[in-house]
Amino acid sequence: MTMSSDAPKESFRLSMLIYDTRYRSLTIQVVALMAFMLAAAWIIDNTLQNLAELGKPIEFGFLSEPAQYDINQALIEYDNQDSHLRASFVGLLNTLLVAVLGCALATVVGVIVGVLRLSKNWLVARIMTVYVEMFRNVPVLLWIVFFMAILIESLPQPRAFRGADPEASMLLGDSVALTNRGFYIPEPLFSNPLGDLSVFGAFNISLELLALVGALAVSLFLSGLVKKRADRIQNETGIRPTTWYLRLGIVVLPLIAILIALGFHLGNPELRGFNFQGGIHMRTSLIALWLALSFYTAAFIAEIVRGGIMAISKGQTEAASALGLRPNRIMSLVILPQALRVIIPPLISQYLNLTKNSSLAIAVGYMDITGTLGGITMNQTGRELECVVMLMLCYLTISLTISLVMNWYNTRVKLVER
Repeated sequence: MTMSSDAPKESFRLSMLIYDTRYRSLTIQVVALMAFMLAAAWIIDNTLQNLAELGKPIEFGFLSEPAQYDINQALIEYDNQDSHLRASFVGLLNTLLVAVLGCALATVVGVIVGVLRLSKNWLVARIMTVYVEMFRNVPVLLWIVFFMAILIESLPQPRAFRGADPEASMLLGDSVALTNRGFYIPEPLFSNPLGDLSVFGAFNISLELLALVGALAVSLFLSGLVKKRADRIQNETGIRPTTWYLRLGIVVLPLIAILIALGFHLGNPELRGFNFQGGIHMRTSLIALWLALSFYTAAFIAEIVRGGIMAISKGQTEAASALGLRPNRIMSLVILPQALRVIIPPLISQYLNLTKNSSLAIAVGYMDITGTLGGITMNQTGRELECVVMLMLCYLTISLTISLVMNWYNTRVKLVER
């Protein structure tokens, strides 16, 4: 009878960290991490010592000092006697405004151009090709300045709307005015306002806006429950109930009820003196920056969409055609949903590029976070390091948020393999 026993385990020795392949990679990583941390600590310590010798230790008390400069486009109330912190927050909101508007318009234009580039109509396809090549091969800064010049030179001055026989007229029932100083559009007003909510004493949030956003969030949640119920019935019976009217009512009716209760109405801009008063004023710098960034980024998105569509097998289109689907329905129901797997990852990069390119707003005088915190505030206070670090953290936070949202959406829409 033979007996077998396990081989004795080898005891650990320090030399194994270098010569044993089981531990060598871990040793290298630990050493590299320690070297990086030591280098970073040396740089930080050296920087702090140099600043202390210059009499400029790192401190952020300057944020509470009066800014003493005006901001021509602000989403919240702002006065030049407000603090640098509030001025920076106004600039941050302006950056977010351009980023949201730009990503929305660039996506719409990019998808349309990308689909039309594959059109069987020779003229349409070539026009879209010219658009793509023209926009993506010219620096975006030149496009920003170009759009600014076009708006200033082509649109009328406010005085052109004056007189019994004016040279220019307002649009949409005298509610919208397009001038070389900007666009004046109606503003939402409420006869029965709820007031404002102060947040940390820094800014106020309209309670009417909170009520509308809350109602919309609840409505969308209930609409999602109705959709899940329809999906479950379809999986069980093979027949999908018609729910679009119910989901539309769940979303729209509560919003209409709240607007009626608040006495919602529109306040149109009116020409008083040398300029328009009332309404929402979208300055020319904002419009030029928005359009330039949108059309520039849309050229890249168009190529991404075109590549995503071409990555789908032609057999998908032929099978859908055999079922009797029209070309537009094939594109919206068959091709694009599958192409999203290819489109969304590079689309995230374009959104990030658009957001970072908004820092070029200073070229046309639009006061974003770079123009406020990284521009006037930094020059007035002399706190270069603090301002640059805060500016970098702002853009890093915005970019990471966009990435998280888009990656979440990518996970939601990706095809589930069986």
